[in-house]
Amino acid sequence: MNTKLTKPAAIGLLLALHGGLAGAMDVAEAYHQSLNYDPTSLAADQALSTGREKALQGDALLQPQVSLQAGVNRLHDHENGELPAPVSELLSADSTGTARQASLQLVQPLYDRAAQANRRQLHEQTALAQTRFAASRQDQALRVAETYFGVLLAEETLRVVRNELAAVRQQRDRAQARFDVGQDRITDLREAQARLDAVGTREVAAQSMLELRQAQFRETTGGAPDRLAPLAQVFVPRPPEPAALAAWQSIGESHSTAVMAKQSELEMANAELAKHSLSSRPTVDLVASYGAKNQSGNLSQLLAPSGERTGAIGLVLNVPLYAGGGLDSRQREAVAHLGQAEQELAAVRRDVRLQVQEGYLAVATGVSRVAAQEQALVSARSALDATSQGRDVGTRTALDVLDAQQRLFSAELELMQGRVDYLLGRLRLTAAAGDLNEDSLRMLGQWLEGGHG
Repeated sequence: MNTKLTKPAAIGLLLALHGGLAGAMDVAEAYHQSLNYDPTSLAADQALSTGREKALQGDALLQPQVSLQAGVNRLHDHENGELPAPVSELLSADSTGTARQASLQLVQPLYDRAAQANRRQLHEQTALAQTRFAASRQDQALRVAETYFGVLLAEETLRVVRNELAAVRQQRDRAQARFDVGQDRITDLREAQARLDAVGTREVAAQSMLELRQAQFRETTGGAPDRLAPLAQVFVPRPPEPAALAAWQSIGESHSTAVMAKQSELEMANAELAKHSLSSRPTVDLVASYGAKNQSGNLSQLLAPSGERTGAIGLVLNVPLYAGGGLDSRQREAVAHLGQAEQELAAVRRDVRLQVQEGYLAVATGVSRVAAQEQALVSARSALDATSQGRDVGTRTALDVLDAQQRLFSAELELMQGRVDYLLGRLRLTAAAGDLNEDSLRMLGQWLEGGHG
């Protein structure tokens, strides 16, 4: 029966479809939602706050240090023998009272090369924290994209398997009917039934995989995976831009968060070496102090001065002479650590070049791979039509039709997998180059239904 839509009904259908796509969640929206939900992302926020304090702690090393000390003592003095006349006038034989004292001290480092090196090291720790935060954001973007496209792929797999199940069931029913009238062999019927049972098993596995992927999406983003924007029907992949692999590798070596983190660690190792090399240098501090003493009772001024005020200001020179060999040992340790950091930086640069190349080839070959898979799908459909016609005229068997159907459904899944691999390859290439951000996720909208790149 043919159903013809009236013009108002057609307009309403188009509006409903457009409204559904407009309300769909794209990858960028899922990523933004995950930032305030995923514990990994929230932990990265706290780690950044922790790292920022290191620079403040480093600055404090060269700032004035002010301390206040105060004390109260209850005193009782009793003399058993007779005191000489001059002393007895100042010190009574029996006295009791409370002595109070307070002092304020300020220390301002004037020359401390080791403290300056330590300050530099702490500032590099802040830079390292910021780099690691950027890396965590890129990892978060990749994790969200993988769970997002994992749901889409699982949904497509279940759809294709169910279509295959319906097609195989139809072939089984057809084989049963032909067997009942003596036109088919029992082997054809049993083969169709075996195919049906195998596809039924795959349907159970596909359903389980979809539930797992949906759970992963919910745990990562905190959102429901029921309104994700599907891949666009017209899917046109683009090659990497810039087109030269060397350009991408150059960007990666200078912008990769892995390289930047190792550079910060190298600077910290340099500062560590400088700190231990300068630890035997003298230090000069400006020291100023002010103190007051008072008492209540009949205590002698010799025991507890009353109303005494003392102020002092001067320089303190500290020259390390011998530390049991510990300074030299720590300096040798710092030299070895510096060499280790240099080699680790070289290793990371090598790994980044290889990761960029892997991502570049995944995108570059993904363009031709998707095109080949689209053509393979067209060929599989044509082959199925031809095989079905051949079966109807007796030149092909029902088993041939089942094989052609299986190739068609496999081609559909391979095309979906190829498109997802291409999109994830673009993100991994951008991440390896150190340039993955929310804008990169928004650009994926051009390959999603209702999205804009």
